[in-house]
Amino acid sequence: MLPLLSLAHLDREFDYLVPPELDDVAQPGVRVRVRFAGRLVDGLLLERVAESDHPGKLGKLDRVVSPERVLTPEIASLLEAVASRYAGTRADVARLAVPPRHARVEAEPVPEVVPMPAPNVDVTAWQRYSHGDAFVNALGEGRAPRAAWQVLPGEDWPRRLGELAATVAARGQSALIVVPDQRDLDRVHAACVELVGSSGAVALAAGLGPAARYRRWLAALRGTAKVVVGMRSSIFAPVPELGLIALWDDGDDNHAEPRAPYPHAREVALLRAHEAGCAFVAAGYARTAEVQSLVQSGWAHDLVAPRQILRESAPKVTVPGDSDHALERDPSARSARLPAVAFAAARAALDAGSPVLVQVPRRGYAPSLACGKCRSPARCRRCNGPLALPSGEGASAPTCNWCGVADTAYRCGTCGSPSLRAVVVGAGRTAEELGRAFAGVAVVSSGGSDVLPEVPAGPKLVVATIGAEPIVAGGYGAALLLDGWALLGRADLRAAEEALRRWMGAAALVRPAAAGGQVIVVADPGIPTVQALVRWDPVGHAEAQLAERSEVRFPPAIRLAAVDGSGAAIASLLESAELPTEVEVLGPVPLPDGARKPFAGDNPEPVEVERMLLRVPRAAGSALARALAAAQAARSARKADAPVRVQIDPVDIG
Repeated sequence: MLPLLSLAHLDREFDYLVPPELDDVAQPGVRVRVRFAGRLVDGLLLERVAESDHPGKLGKLDRVVSPERVLTPEIASLLEAVASRYAGTRADVARLAVPPRHARVEAEPVPEVVPMPAPNVDVTAWQRYSHGDAFVNALGEGRAPRAAWQVLPGEDWPRRLGELAATVAARGQSALIVVPDQRDLDRVHAACVELVGSSGAVALAAGLGPAARYRRWLAALRGTAKVVVGMRSSIFAPVPELGLIALWDDGDDNHAEPRAPYPHAREVALLRAHEAGCAFVAAGYARTAEVQSLVQSGWAHDLVAPRQILRESAPKVTVPGDSDHALERDPSARSARLPAVAFAAARAALDAGSPVLVQVPRRGYAPSLACGKCRSPARCRRCNGPLALPSGEGASAPTCNWCGVADTAYRCGTCGSPSLRAVVVGAGRTAEELGRAFAGVAVVSSGGSDVLPEVPAGPKLVVATIGAEPIVAGGYGAALLLDGWALLGRADLRAAEEALRRWMGAAALVRPAAAGGQVIVVADPGIPTVQALVRWDPVGHAEAQLAERSEVRFPPAIRLAAVDGSGAAIASLLESAELPTEVEVLGPVPLPDGARKPFAGDNPEPVEVERMLLRVPRAAGSALARALAAAQAARSARKADAPVRVQIDPVDIG
C-alpha cells in the first residue's frame, strides 16, 4: 500500500497483513487506514501478494475505508509517471487525482448506463479544415489520431469538441475534455449534454460542493458518464476505456497546477494519451511552442484551415501607423493610446448597431504610475512602494499600494518633476474615458470578480480585461486591443506567445471582414508578434518561438528545473544531488513577480528567497528529475527545516 504522506523519503510501498475479516473488501485500488509510526494514516492499496519480501514483522491493515476501488490500474500508473516527470511524490499526485470521500454519495444507487445516441456531427464544419473529416472518421473507426487543431475565428468550438467526444462515446469509449476556466467548462458541457444527454456527460469543477463533485467523479469512475469535462485536475479522471483526450487553450496558465508537484495539464495529458494509446487533440486559436514541438516531432499533425477559408472567417486586423501614408494622416498614431483609426472603427461599428469590444491589460483605474518626464516608476517617499491612483470619486492624490499613505506633493526622485503618467491605464479609467468620448452609448465592464459570460447584441462599448471578454450573439463589430506594449514588454519567456494568444482570443469574437468586422491593435507594427496577428498566422509564430527557444536553450527545447528557497537550502540540495553530467546551472535569479515563496508545514516563509535554474538536454530530463527527487528525499529523511521547492519546466521562469 501507498501511505498518503507528504514526506518525500516515504514515497514507496509498504507491506501490511490483511486480516481475514477484510480479505473480501481489501482489493487493489481501495482506500485504507494503517498504523504508521504510531498513528493512523490514510493510504491506497496498490496490490495483493501472497508473500512479502520484508524480513521483519508486518503490521496489520487497520481497516478498509470503503470498498469503492477509487484507484484504477491506469491511474496508478499515471501517478507514477507524473511523479517521475515532475520530481514529486505519488502521494502528492494522488491528492490531485483522487477527491476526498463522501460516504453518503457512495451509498447511493448506481444509475444504469444509458446507450449513447449516434453522434450528430456537422461534417460541413469539419470539412473547412484540411483532413478534418478524416480526423473525425478516424475517431469513429476506433483509431487514435493526434492533432494540433487551429480553430477558425468565429468557430463554435465547444460544439466541435462535443462532436469529437460524442463520436468516441458512440463506440462505447470515454472522452475527456480539459478546459482552463469555468466559463469554458459551462459552454463545453452544455454542448456535450446536447449531443449525448445529461446522463452521458458530467462536468467536474472545484466550485461544486463536495457531494456533487464526488457524485460526478464516481459517474466517471463507474462508466455511467462517457464524456467528462473539467479543469486541470480532471485530467486524472478515472474514466474506463479512454478513447480521446481534448485540451482547449493549453497556453492558459490555469492549466498549471499550483500545488506540488506542479504538473501542467498538457504534459499529464500527453503522458496519459501515450500510456492509454488514445486519440489526442490540442485545440485553440493560438499555438504554443510546446504543441508546435509535438507537430515538428511527428507525434501530432496539423489540423488547420486553408488560407482562403481563413480569410473568409477572420476580421480585418489593422495596426495604427503601419505605413507612411497612415502616419501622414495621423502623426500621433503610434504614440496615442486611442488613435484616430481606433475611434473611427468604433464609431462605424456603433453606428451599424454592433457592440465594440475594448480589451485592456489591467483592471481598475490606473494600476501604476511613472514620472511624466523621465518615465521612472513613481515610488512612495515613506516606504518606496509603488504609487497608484485609487479608484472612486474624488480620488486625485497618488497613494502607495504598500503603506496606503497619499502623496499630495509628489516629486520624482530621479528628475524632480511633479508630473505623473499612467504606465498602464486600467479598465475603469478606460471605461470612463470612452464614456465621455461616445456620449449616449452604454458602457459595460467585465473583469476581476465581475466577469460577464455574454452580453446581448446592440450598440454598446464592452471594456474587458484580458481573458474576461464576454461573447455576443453574431459577434462584435469591432475590437480595440489597447496597450499592446504592456503585454509584449513583460520580462517573461512567454510574453510574445501570451500576447498573441490573448489578442487572438479577443479578435476571434469579431465578425468576419466581409461582414464589416475590424480589429485595431495598438502596438508597434514592426514587431513579429503583431504581424502574426495581422496575418492570422499562429502556426508561423509558434515555429519562430520554438526556433528562438531552441537557439537559447529554453523549454520546450530542453528540460529545465527551477529550485526555489534560501541560498543555503538550495546549496544543500544541489550538493547532495547526483545531477547528470550534462546539467548547466544558471542563477541565482529572483523569483518571478507574484510567485509564492516556498514554505513547509508550520514553518514561516523564508525572508530571502532566490531561484536556481538547472537545464539539461531533453534526453537527460528523466535523470535530472530522479536526481532532484532523491535529493529531496534525503533532505526529508534528515528532517531539514528550510523548505526548498522544485518545479520542472515551470510556466514562469523568472
